[in-house]
Amino acid sequence: MMTTNLNGGGRGGGGEGPCGACKFLRRKCVRGCVFAPYFDAEQGTASFAAIHKVFGASNTSKMLLRLPLHKRLDAVATLGYEALARVRDPVYGCVGHLFSLQHQVMNLQAEIAHVQARLSMFQRLPLVPPQQMQQPPFDLAYNNEYPMEPTNLDVVWEEEQLPQTVRL
Repeated sequence: MMTTNLNGGGRGGGGEGPCGACKFLRRKCVRGCVFAPYFDAEQGTASFAAIHKVFGASNTSKMLLRLPLHKRLDAVATLGYEALARVRDPVYGCVGHLFSLQHQVMNLQAEIAHVQARLSMFQRLPLVPPQQMQQPPFDLAYNNEYPMEPTNLDVVWEEEQLPQTVRL
């Protein structure tokens, strides 16, 4: 995408052909081309196309010329990022992505707070070794959680109370 040739020399006149920016603009790449160190001939054309679409070649050139050489590579990377974000989202650009990330951070912070609250609750419970844990007695006739009132169905019939059938 971008070369790191920061010597300020252009590709023109060296027999290598135009840089990616000059190739996109269909012009001769002159010695000292401001774009040459940052847009190589292979992949630089696509990168410069997005930057040109959003900022224009003249504005990009002016921005780069106002910066010291050691800051230009970062500026080109930033322009490229913003340009691609503007192409994807013309209204918000990279700010839309920032809003999305902030929303994710807020959701994750809420989830962390919830998990910490649950963890705090469990840390306050006394620890009982597994040997001391006993199953509570379970009686089908009487459930401690949901006591039932006695009904006619609770009468236990014994065999004597059942009518005897006549045997032949």
